[in-house]
Amino acid sequence: MDKMTTNEAQCFLCKKHKFTYSCRGCSNEFCFDDLTKHRQDLTEEFNTIINNFDQFRENLQQRKENPQNSSLFIQIDQWEKNSIEMIRQTAQQCRRTFLKENEEFLIDIEEKFNKLIKEIKEIQRENEVNEMNLKDLKEKLTKISKEFNDSSEILIEGDSQTFIKRISVKSTRKSKLKKWKRNGSTICGGNGKGDKLNQLSGPEGIFIDKHRNIFIADRGNHRIVRWKRNENQGTVVAGGNGKGNSLNQLNQPTSVIVDEQNNSIIIADSGNRRVMRWFLNENQSLMRWFLSENQPEILIDNIRCLRLTMDKFGFVYVSDWEKHEVIRWKMGEKCKGTLVAGGNGEGDQLNQFNCPNFLFVDDEQSIYVSDWENHRVMKWRKDAQEGIVVAGGNGCRKNPNQLNCPHGIIVDHGGRIYVADRGNHRIMRWCEGDEEGEIIVGGNGKGNEPNELFYPLGLSFDGEGNLYVVDNENHRIERFDLIV
Repeated sequence: MDKMTTNEAQCFLCKKHKFTYSCRGCSNEFCFDDLTKHRQDLTEEFNTIINNFDQFRENLQQRKENPQNSSLFIQIDQWEKNSIEMIRQTAQQCRRTFLKENEEFLIDIEEKFNKLIKEIKEIQRENEVNEMNLKDLKEKLTKISKEFNDSSEILIEGDSQTFIKRISVKSTRKSKLKKWKRNGSTICGGNGKGDKLNQLSGPEGIFIDKHRNIFIADRGNHRIVRWKRNENQGTVVAGGNGKGNSLNQLNQPTSVIVDEQNNSIIIADSGNRRVMRWFLNENQSLMRWFLSENQPEILIDNIRCLRLTMDKFGFVYVSDWEKHEVIRWKMGEKCKGTLVAGGNGEGDQLNQFNCPNFLFVDDEQSIYVSDWENHRVMKWRKDAQEGIVVAGGNGCRKNPNQLNCPHGIIVDHGGRIYVADRGNHRIMRWCEGDEEGEIIVGGNGKGNEPNELFYPLGLSFDGEGNLYVVDNENHRIERFDLIV
């Protein structure tokens, strides 16, 4: 910077005519005050450049010493984590698929093997052992053995086009869809509406234990009854003391499940806005039972409970039709429970319900909910924020892609969904991903004939695959035998 006094000239900054000084670097004229400011600005700019140089030198040194902090290096780490997680999820899905396919395959082989055993016993009983029979038995056993040992029915497919080879489990075996006789057998009730031990009054929920005892939420009689196999009348195991809210009474129970580990039943005592536990004791009368230490207890209070279910981990799930949500409780823990589905008010969006009804929870803790007044069945995966429609959802009619006030639901190991289509008086089966369902039983209009239903509600399978239906307005439980 050179200073040189001149005649009056216009200052570059203030634009006033004053004695000015020239700046050699920029060839501009400045008055004395602005020249001082100009020099200060140049000094500050220079210092900024020095600081930037220092910062760059520091960044350069850090990169040399810690290359792993580079954004690209971090992206590679993230890619690795994402890829490992994708592999883990794919492997987990492949395992699940294999287990399901393998289970169905073994059931099919076992059915064929049992049929062959029956033939052998028949030959022994009739004492008809001959060369033709022996040859036939050998051929059938060889055929079953070959099918059992053939590993090509379930195989792993790989995709070699990707850097990380993708695999998936496929089955070449056509999955045989089960069928049931279209005429049912009345095994509980069916003797008109009433409160006798061979009668029911508007039954709703059903549970079949491992001994094939049938527990029924006999709503109109404010009781839970148990029908043992081949009995012509039931036994009251909870309630039955009139409508009320005392510990030994129930008020319109709508659902029952058996907790075999604790030898008790859990009841949705809907009219009393509570979930109760009643202990089973064969050696005590109801009065002594009530006075014992294992008297009925309230598990959950102040909830508009409608249906119950329990998963394999001991969690109890309750549908609250007033709050349009599903809550999960850990047995034995005194807490408010955890919201696992819905809870966003009444509506038809994917994160809402309009009167959630029956529940089913699979081994992965995915929750299936019959969304009553939305005429659909929803599936909420564990920790999901919304569900997906897996049945119905196309209005309230009787077309194959529609449901009318769905109630009871069951999901088998193959992911097939069975729905009590209440308003259409039929039981439907929906395979996941299908746009339409198929009628399994009923669908012949409302009535009380063996092939008819009148507002079916609860559903259950026994250990042999027979289908049980709570035929609400016929005040009976119907069994539809599996066709082997």
